[in-house]
Amino acid sequence: MTTQLLIDGAHRDATGGRSFTRADPVTGKVATSAAAASREDALAAVRAAHAAFPAWARTAPAVRRALLMKAADAMEARRDEFVAAAMAETGATGPWIGFNVTLAANILREAASVVTQVGGEILPSNKPGCLSMAVACPRGVCLGIAPWNAPVILGTRAVAVPVALGNTAVLKSSEMCPETQRLIGQCFLDAGFPPGVVNVISNAPEDAAEIVETLIRAPEVRHVNFTGSSKVGRIIGRLAGENLKPALLELGGKAPFVVLDDADVDAAVNAAIFGCYMNQGQICMSTERLIVDDSIADEFARKFAARAAELPAGDPRGHVVLGALCLPGAGERMDELIADARARGGKVLAGGTRDGAVVAATVIDNVTPEMRVYAEESFGPVKPIIRVKGEEDALRVANESEYGLSSAVFSRDIKRAMAFADRLEAGICHINGPTVNDEPQAPFGGVKSSGYGRFGGKAGIAEFTEIRWVTVEDPNQHYPF
Repeated sequence: MTTQLLIDGAHRDATGGRSFTRADPVTGKVATSAAAASREDALAAVRAAHAAFPAWARTAPAVRRALLMKAADAMEARRDEFVAAAMAETGATGPWIGFNVTLAANILREAASVVTQVGGEILPSNKPGCLSMAVACPRGVCLGIAPWNAPVILGTRAVAVPVALGNTAVLKSSEMCPETQRLIGQCFLDAGFPPGVVNVISNAPEDAAEIVETLIRAPEVRHVNFTGSSKVGRIIGRLAGENLKPALLELGGKAPFVVLDDADVDAAVNAAIFGCYMNQGQICMSTERLIVDDSIADEFARKFAARAAELPAGDPRGHVVLGALCLPGAGERMDELIADARARGGKVLAGGTRDGAVVAATVIDNVTPEMRVYAEESFGPVKPIIRVKGEEDALRVANESEYGLSSAVFSRDIKRAMAFADRLEAGICHINGPTVNDEPQAPFGGVKSSGYGRFGGKAGIAEFTEIRWVTVEDPNQHYPF
């Protein structure tokens, strides 16, 4: 059975019945056969969203809230379907996808809560008898381009708040998990959303550039959000800019996890294990650099490597912590990073082995700037320990990156940690916690090559609405001529 497109409230095949297949990264067998949208299909989805917008924008907030709550319930009811689809398509473990479903359902519930939080303000006016207002209004058709690594969370995030605020949406699913993200659209259908409010299209990998450009250039599309690599984000940003479309870009990361000399080492190890290896390190906010003060680095490295060596890795259908890497060639890239570090003096304390797409939790100590793993986003379970001498050296290394998404700092002195966090070049910082953390009411996004704009909370409301100036004036006022 082929995963179909969802356009205007109906499932349909792609033009000419075109399809593509996604292989299970562990077994190599076909995980999904999915509709390969054409340019015409992409434009049909945009037209459906555009046609649905006027009525949806006028829909009462209470109605939108109720539908979003039903969609959240529908998502939880389909948990097993999401888990089965995503395990096969991405190689992720069942607990990770189950967590995806739980958080995504909560994203929908949090979106339901913002429908009455859209505000405005009364502005002072120099005209006598004039009521001057700034009013937040929905933008129109919002395009969401979602990745595969947290497929339910990020696919849902791409459309939930836009729709809650009265926009309509087109979700372009990842080529790596078309069935998983089609199920998101199905949850909106289950809830009874009007046709055209949420549309989902999938495309063959070779058609991605054409489909994305078609969607962004469509005049009806008024906003773009993209979560993915910085390389592709630059292309999305350029296309959006050329077409005068505002864009929210949540891109790559090289999250620093800083352990200062007064840190609780055991607590730091505990958080680092989670931040480094959840979903095989394939999370934009995964800990990518363990920056440890030299005075406690031996203890940290010993304890961290011992914990990492105990993490089971294998087929995600088994009892493992680390499943498979999703992208073709990702395992070979991990081999290259490890070999490069070894050749330049790095010491592998744990892991360093691979079985196909499954890479063991790997720890490399004594990493220096000459090694690729020092600066490159690994997006896998290969983690460097970088030893530093003092707080200022730690700050220099932490900020010595083109990225700036998530970060963490460990210290027993909260005032010291707060001051350190204030100087970190990152959109997110967690004190005495892992770099991996997400709550739908919090502003989420980065700086530098990690993108711009914010999902979540009041920042999300500002992102997916536009401010209009409205006045109510004296019809008999005096004019100079």
